[in-house]
Amino acid sequence: MMDPEVSVLLHCAHWHGLLESQVQVELSERFNRQTDLALERHIDEVWTKRVSKEPWLFNGAKFRLHSFCLADPQNPPSTPLCHGTIFHHTEDQNSQGQRDLGDIRNRCTSQTENAEGPSNHDYREFNGIADKPPPHPAPLLSLRLGLTCYKDYLGTNWSCGVAKLRQRGEAEFGDPLTLLAQPLGVGAILCTSNGQVVMIRRSQKVAEAGGLLDIPGGHPEPKAVCERLGQRVCEEQISIAMMERRPEAIVSELFSSVCAEIRDEVNIPLSSLGPPVLMGVALNHTSAGRPSAEFYVSCSLSSDEVRKLYWKGGAEASESTEVVFVSRTDVLQLDRSSPLWLELCPSAKGAMLLYQTVKPDVVPDRSGRGDAKLTPPHVHKETD
Repeated sequence: MMDPEVSVLLHCAHWHGLLESQVQVELSERFNRQTDLALERHIDEVWTKRVSKEPWLFNGAKFRLHSFCLADPQNPPSTPLCHGTIFHHTEDQNSQGQRDLGDIRNRCTSQTENAEGPSNHDYREFNGIADKPPPHPAPLLSLRLGLTCYKDYLGTNWSCGVAKLRQRGEAEFGDPLTLLAQPLGVGAILCTSNGQVVMIRRSQKVAEAGGLLDIPGGHPEPKAVCERLGQRVCEEQISIAMMERRPEAIVSELFSSVCAEIRDEVNIPLSSLGPPVLMGVALNHTSAGRPSAEFYVSCSLSSDEVRKLYWKGGAEASESTEVVFVSRTDVLQLDRSSPLWLELCPSAKGAMLLYQTVKPDVVPDRSGRGDAKLTPPHVHKETD
């Protein structure tokens, strides 16, 4: 299914998603965006104009996704991943750098199609039932991250001159994304105990995709990592040096931030959420290929219980206007011909594509049965 708004950068279908212990991070200034004085002046101008119209805007630090390395499922690593094999996500499938992303996508596809069975890394915890993982498993995915901020995002990815920035990046650095902020977001396919995927309708007051259906999500926060490491700093003081020696704290923030977003946006307590399972990374082409790590999170509450909590209001209740439940089987059938697809914002579309590909709640050789027969899509809306 092709949609010009989104594409999948990487997926972890061979393992039906990855747990926190199977992911590592390398943080370095080498992975920051390239820049020059003219670009910095442009970013300042864009920010000043936006803040004059929207004085509530806040410039927070974000992690920048530069590149990644995904293990070969036919030869699972017994040692930490070698960064020499990292591919750069230099372009989306609909633009000029197609060959580089094609290499990544072909690698992801081949690892799924060529797999004859689950590897010894097919460890999963679902609904409280866990297999014993191999001792000290080596990471299967390595993410290379730099630092960026919301101001830089608005001045690059959302700039009216983003096409020229991409052309400059390709011509000067061989990478059309090298001048862009590329902040890494997070999102969650949240599934209730009775098989309903939780979605929320974005408020018309939010900056992007107002009125459309979305999944709970946001960003992992560098400031939260610094605070976890005992460093009390303001956003402008955050540096890579504060975090680069503790990459495990960044991985922890990546996985915990998606649960925090669920708590704040849907008002579900953390104690009711299962461990996040990373499905992969999707690209939002309406914002120049901005990446988002998409997770699957199980919930011990029913859709009725979730609905009641939602209407009590969470910390970020103002960002949405209603909660919507879609059955898991219907989500697996969604495509561009479905009326519901037209209501989804790009971030939700990317997560749906990954969920359909990875199937994180289907564990190989666990029950001996396939999925139940799917039924035509239907949506259960709950309004005030």
